[in-house]
Amino acid sequence: MTDLQDIADVGRDRRRGGYSRHGFDKVELELRAWFAEEARRRGLDVRPDRNGNLWAWWGKPGPGAVITGSHLDSVPGGGAFDGPLGVVSALQAVDLLRARGFTPSKPLAIVVFVEEEGGRFGVACLGSRLMTGAIAPEVAAKLTDADGVTFGEAAHASGFDPLRMGRDDRALGSIGAFVELHVEQGRGLDVPVGLASSILAHGRWRYTFTGEGNHAGATLIEDRRDPMLPAAQMVLAARRAATSGARATVGRLVPNPGGTNVIPSSVDVWLDARADDEPRTREVVDRITSAARAAAEDEGCAVRVTEESWGGTVHFDPGLMADIRGALGSDTPDLPTGAGHDAGILAAHVPTAMLFVRNPTGISHAPDEFAESDDCAAGVVALATTLEHLAR
Repeated sequence: MTDLQDIADVGRDRRRGGYSRHGFDKVELELRAWFAEEARRRGLDVRPDRNGNLWAWWGKPGPGAVITGSHLDSVPGGGAFDGPLGVVSALQAVDLLRARGFTPSKPLAIVVFVEEEGGRFGVACLGSRLMTGAIAPEVAAKLTDADGVTFGEAAHASGFDPLRMGRDDRALGSIGAFVELHVEQGRGLDVPVGLASSILAHGRWRYTFTGEGNHAGATLIEDRRDPMLPAAQMVLAARRAATSGARATVGRLVPNPGGTNVIPSSVDVWLDARADDEPRTREVVDRITSAARAAAEDEGCAVRVTEESWGGTVHFDPGLMADIRGALGSDTPDLPTGAGHDAGILAAHVPTAMLFVRNPTGISHAPDEFAESDDCAAGVVALATTLEHLAR
């Protein structure tokens, strides 16, 4: 836990609690510098790629490399473990392998992906999406944060050329296997470490309700076209649509102009929807959208729906999972996850797997996210054993 404690004061959010660390902001850049220093202290060769991801190599980069890592950014007011645990565990796994006297026969590297949570620019797994070509660089460059700064501007200010971003076949071609360690984001493990079997299909949609801004005191109820009403009904529709294991969540709602005594002229609502497969997820979103349009029409308003990101169901590589289970023991459990990860983006291109460290409370994306020290240590041992097996 020592390395996690080293960064425990970086990015604390005094208003929300927890941490707010976002791609290419001051806090995340400080964490990237911390990682580079820790990696170099271990004799690793740190190299950024053209999409803003950081790679720390043990051995000369080349094909068939064994890669591990995660991310250092967070959701607004997130916990201490989501992302950093995977990075810290990778550094400590290198320490453990060296203590065992192991030298990899294959290239081995730790990667830190940029903007995995999408907390600043709205699209999750942005670094891995750019690297794999899942998002066009010209689209990514125009993504805007709450202050109007584009991803392209933030990347340029951090030393990266947005015109050179995009699918990186050289980096993809070097990966023989990718294993991401992560704190479990539910409560599905009754042992310290498990394997991920799949990721639910999921996406994010933005609903923009428009009406007529006006005075809260001087405008009669019957004269109003208030977009907050259909926005509120859309939130309730999301809960009603989330049945049979589906998830639908509204975690962000922004009225414009946002005054207490002002009827808003528009309201933006962001929906996160997830289910076992694409048809089920799309069905949930269609039900919510139909309800939103009906509510908007009733209030004399309009609504525009924009899909901001999408990821289909991911099944992790069965051969790689079998290899890892052979190294860790046949009793290592596996479980699906409703959370998205960079590993899920890479899975369409390279053999990919995930290790989960038990979360006793099941809380994640919140300040109370937690994992026991002994379970984190077990995660480091499991990751080191996996890397040793794969990199022989």
